[in-house]
Amino acid sequence: QVQLVESGGGLVQAGGSLRLSCAASGRTFSSYTMGWFRQAPGKEREFVAAISRSGGNIYYVDSVKGRFTISRDNAKNTVYLQMNSLKPEDTAVYYCVGAPRWYGLVSASSYDYWGQGTQVTVSS
Repeated sequence: QVQLVESGGGLVQAGGSLRLSCAASGRTFSSYTMGWFRQAPGKEREFVAAISRSGGNIYYVDSVKGRFTISRDNAKNTVYLQMNSLKPEDTAVYYCVGAPRWYGLVSASSYDYWGQGTQVTVSS
């Protein structure tokens, strides 16, 4: 059984930075594609970023390219999302996710494991 627990969310002013962390249970963490989705009030869940098992492949949604950085530390069973130059439209609940393969990354149905989410609020 796998559990994902996000942390690091909070309130930040536009232009500021925040780093989200996701701690995963289990010794098979390194075998999973990991990523982040987000959901703003009244909107559908949106893919944000994904990173492959060893970190060799990374993919971002266009709206965060150049501002967000996803990374992972398999020794610590942790995935991170460094968010810089934050905008009010980044306000959302951010979910850590895990998938068994590097495929269909934009689709929420590709991910088997989901965290409970952490709130990120960017004020203007």
